Amino acid sequence: MFIGACVKWYAVSEGFMGSGLETWFTNNLNYIPVFDELGVSPFYQGMPASAKFAACGFMIFGCGCEMAGITVSRGIVKWFKGREMALAMGSEMALARLGVATCMIFSPFFAKLGGEVSVSRSVAFGVVLMCIALIMTIVYFFMDKELDAQTGEAEEKDDPFKVSDIGKILSDSGFWLVALLCVLYYSAIFPFQKYAVNMLQCNLTLTEPGADSFWANPSVTIVQYFIMLLVAAAGFASNFQKKTNMKYTLLGISILALITYCYMGFMRQTAESIFAVFPLLAVLITPILGNYLDNHGKAVSMLILGSLLLIGCHLTFAFILPLFKGSAVGGVIVAYATILVLGASFSLVPASLWPSVPKLVDAKVIGSAYALIFWIQNIGLWLFPLLIGKVLDATNPEGASATELDYTAPLVMLACLGVAALILGFILKVVDKKKGIGLEEPNIK
Repeated sequence: MFIGACVKWYAVSEGFMGSGLETWFTNNLNYIPVFDELGVSPFYQGMPASAKFAACGFMIFGCGCEMAGITVSRGIVKWFKGREMALAMGSEMALARLGVATCMIFSPFFAKLGGEVSVSRSVAFGVVLMCIALIMTIVYFFMDKELDAQTGEAEEKDDPFKVSDIGKILSDSGFWLVALLCVLYYSAIFPFQKYAVNMLQCNLTLTEPGADSFWANPSVTIVQYFIMLLVAAAGFASNFQKKTNMKYTLLGISILALITYCYMGFMRQTAESIFAVFPLLAVLITPILGNYLDNHGKAVSMLILGSLLLIGCHLTFAFILPLFKGSAVGGVIVAYATILVLGASFSLVPASLWPSVPKLVDAKVIGSAYALIFWIQNIGLWLFPLLIGKVLDATNPEGASATELDYTAPLVMLACLGVAALILGFILKVVDKKKGIGLEEPNIK
């Protein structure tokens, strides 16, 4: 991931301009047989050399990202199985959402810093974060080896992994249902994030504050970020309070901070500041949901509820939000409410989905199971951004302004993914009951 981030940063920096690499990428990768004919080529004739090289860096980053995801999921199962596994995974997901929010807030901030817009500064910020992550991974490596020494797990060689074990995973109907739920649900969320800011620009009436206004000052970004940290910290800490009064006090602080954050986003009058609230409710409630799952179960029921919320949100964006075009306040309120509920559904599914995998497969192949799920998931993450773009092109007049696009058809398509996920959720509930997998049972034994 660190190497990929460095490649991407160099690709969008001034040092890349005029280099031999720029010449090579300009003259090559303009036509890829079969991929071009199918309309799914990652490159095209006339694509800037920096964009091609940046895409290669992002590919390397993505490979590392999946490796990290598998390691993190496997590590949490190893450290928390039979205990608060869903709370641990929910907390991890909450911190990950906090990372998403950090990038959403600071990427425009660094790009506009100094008055001259430069994307390379935003990518450099990502490189710094990856450097910190690399150091933390090395620290984790030594902690994990110490755990192996304490439990003796590293010495258990009686039942080594075999390639045939993958066949056992793939032959399990429960595994396939969870994997398909994952690809459907994440395909309706992550590709949407790529288009969400532009969708809001097309449906909201926003008036940017004047250059001399307090809300146009870059320092507002820093204030918002600290408020976001307060939302996360108070909500996160509330999960570990034994005193009821303290628990609800912290939750109240978190909710008040969230409302303040939303108000500041409204006053800034930019689509990116409004959509940046998306991960915050997830940060707040994912650990709460994980804690509930550990103690009460109902993982499949949460998957079903998450799918219902997903369907409702995309249909609201498609048919209700456009009705408020021209209403400066009403449109933003509908947008905020829908974005926050979408964030909540984003919490329901990961908090219940990932802790369910260890109940479906043997402990020794849990890493392989997560790897296969991520592999299937990435097919959707590759396909649906392309489909959204093609549907947008097909349903809008040629030459339409970027802020006047009609997003109805792509949003209905994403809602259909939610419907498919809902059907699979009910099927998984039946399979769980029939086979006695225990997906609806608590994690703490």
